[in-house]
Amino acid sequence: MVRIFNWSGVNCFNIKKLKMKVKIKKLVPEGVIPRYSKPGDAGLDLIAIGVDYNNPLYVEYNTGLSVEIPYGYVGLIFPRSSVSGIEMILSNCVGVIDSGYRGEIKLRFKVLGTESDALEPIIYRRGDKVGQLIIIPYPQIELEEVEELSETVRGEGGFGSTGK
Repeated sequence: MVRIFNWSGVNCFNIKKLKMKVKIKKLVPEGVIPRYSKPGDAGLDLIAIGVDYNNPLYVEYNTGLSVEIPYGYVGLIFPRSSVSGIEMILSNCVGVIDSGYRGEIKLRFKVLGTESDALEPIIYRRGDKVGQLIIIPYPQIELEEVEELSETVRGEGGFGSTGK
């Protein structure tokens, strides 16, 4: 059973499981339907079925999958924590799959180091878990232009202004 609380900590309602069905399509037979590795995991593991080395500074991984994200939701592609053990970073930090996109889910990583280092980097291989898919709801934002914003303790303090 999952308990949902509002911001004041008051129990709003109980539900047994938060589940929703999302349509996913294998574009090729080798595509692997994403799964959670462990109970309670937020991200569904994405498996590489193909690797594109056409650019010496980037490596692109194919999943062979497309997904139908429901309207009002967004699919977010995150790197796995294992990315700290390889010599690449997800080139757009977090991938966004909008509800209208029906193309293949791909992950593009920037190879760290110089161009000559990129010939033998430590990278993911075909069959490896290369990322995580998290599907979450989002509100439609209506921006309102104003002359002034409310004041806060932080104010305009940016980069590092709150200390270490």
